[in-house]
Amino acid sequence: MKKIKEFLSAGHFPTLLSAFLYFDFSFMVWMLLAALGVFLSEEFGLNPAQKGLMVSVPLLGGTLLRIPMGLLSDRFGSRRVALTGMVLTMLPLFLGWQFGNSMTEIFAIGLLLGIAGSSFAVALPLASRSYSAKYQGLVMGIAGAGNSGSVIATLFAPDLARSFGWHAVFGFALIPMVLVFIFFYFFAKEEKVQPSGKTILEYLAPVKSRDAMIFSFLYSITFGGFVGLASFLPIFFYDQYGADKVATGLYTTYCIIGASMIRPFGGYLSDKFGGATVLCFVLLLVSMIFFGISTLPSLGLVLPLFILLMLCLGLGNGSVFQLVPSRFKKDIGIVTGFVGAFGGFGGFLVPNLLGSLKSAWGTYSAGFTILGVIVLIGAAVLYGTNFYVWSRIEDSQLEIETA
Repeated sequence: MKKIKEFLSAGHFPTLLSAFLYFDFSFMVWMLLAALGVFLSEEFGLNPAQKGLMVSVPLLGGTLLRIPMGLLSDRFGSRRVALTGMVLTMLPLFLGWQFGNSMTEIFAIGLLLGIAGSSFAVALPLASRSYSAKYQGLVMGIAGAGNSGSVIATLFAPDLARSFGWHAVFGFALIPMVLVFIFFYFFAKEEKVQPSGKTILEYLAPVKSRDAMIFSFLYSITFGGFVGLASFLPIFFYDQYGADKVATGLYTTYCIIGASMIRPFGGYLSDKFGGATVLCFVLLLVSMIFFGISTLPSLGLVLPLFILLMLCLGLGNGSVFQLVPSRFKKDIGIVTGFVGAFGGFGGFLVPNLLGSLKSAWGTYSAGFTILGVIVLIGAAVLYGTNFYVWSRIEDSQLEIETA
């Protein structure tokens, strides 16, 4: 209890809560198309490759917008950018509610849903700046746990679509976004110190470092794997196991609910044992699980494998972002946007890889095998760089020189 009080008094908790809610419900919106993917693919008669592309379009939109949003966050303040982002997020929700009658319109709406996905590059810097370096792993984990919005989407969207039609789901999603906007407006506090006077090139300079590049690759594995699979699992369960449309949402929820909430624990473990140590262990385990899933076992076995896989990816997300603010405290907005963009791009690739190989070879096995190999490469990259020495550092305020 004493530690909780100490944590609450160490920063501005209402701002942290606002950042979490903003990211959480933005993530829900970002994942709506994926949660409704089975309904849309049936209505428009899509093949596996087209299904993968459809659910990945919002991920691409988020990827393209995360760097600009991170830049704007550093330049104009996270609170102001977040409020603007929430207003813009309501546009694709309205369009999905009233339009979306062709695949061209669906793709356009999907790209605009990327605005919601870019919230990551705003919410996390806002949370980070509201607390001291001592609590960065936990704070970034709490704010990053907003990816639990995917649970809201997969749990409720299929049921609502069956009862009211999938168009109506976009309209329903407007309600929580308006409520979060109001809460955020009154309780989020703008950070005291804001960078100023830098040119665009000066803002972008930190992302050219090797550290930022390696963080980006690792996050494309952990977060990219999480969001990419969360987007594609409803279609996978529907195609591979013939699951009911609503059941696909429930199965996906089982897989991601723990992973969505475990991210703060990943940050906590990283504060305690070192982000690199935790991340290296996680990547090795993820690789082995992917190889197990590639055998396409029965539904009763594949479900716990996916649950364990997503839990590991959630821990990995927390580990990566325990390291980022320690290395790039002054430039966290742009670096978070850059790293987050790679995470989103990794997520974009996952459904396309699985869908395309399924169309070409008639099986999902090859796709999961390739994902396992990529994760193994990520573990090797982490172990073979100076990042691994970070696991030996006990002080949470890391100062590592770029090689």
